[in-house]
Amino acid sequence: MDKRPGGLNKYKLVFLGEQAVGKTSIITRFMYDTFDFNYQAIIGIDFLSKTMYLEDRSVRLQLWDTAGQERFRSLIPSYIRDSSAAVVVFDVTNRASFMNTAKWVEDVRTERGKEVVIILVGNKTDMADRRQVSTEEGEAKAKEFGVMFIETSAKAGYNVKALFRQLASALPGQDGSAEATQGASAAENIVITPTPSQPAKKAAAGACAC
Repeated sequence: MDKRPGGLNKYKLVFLGEQAVGKTSIITRFMYDTFDFNYQAIIGIDFLSKTMYLEDRSVRLQLWDTAGQERFRSLIPSYIRDSSAAVVVFDVTNRASFMNTAKWVEDVRTERGKEVVIILVGNKTDMADRRQVSTEEGEAKAKEFGVMFIETSAKAGYNVKALFRQLASALPGQDGSAEATQGASAAENIVITPTPSQPAKKAAAGACAC
């Protein structure tokens, strides 16, 4: 967290996961409440920010969208290093992406130890007929990691706001405490004000991230 006297506290949220699990789609749904069927793969790192107004404070969320391709893995630890939260995303229709969440959580723990909030996100629940990972398996894996868990559909808009509510409630308070209260309910009434800008353009082609 970046504490700014007299201003908003800024929290860095880094999105991690394999290519095409829907990291960019989740961010875009949260930022603009839209879904793009023609996403192209992120090249390196992309960045967006948004202010959230909670009952007891306002915070600025800095959303760092990372590339899932193996050739960009060497870049990611430096972005994890000063993060307040890590969002580890997998595709419920792709079991390999689920199994690989272990390495992403390990990367976060290596760089940040326990001084970071982690949430495991199972995306693409709208594709129920192609599901390879059950909700129960996701919950069990999150319990094994000692992290929060939620399922989403960026395409349908399902649970995306709830994801950020969970994160907001778990982030350290304005007193700068390093302990994240993961079960808190301080963010139940969040009013979200979008940044008046357009979604960032994605460079180079790749698998759909929807």
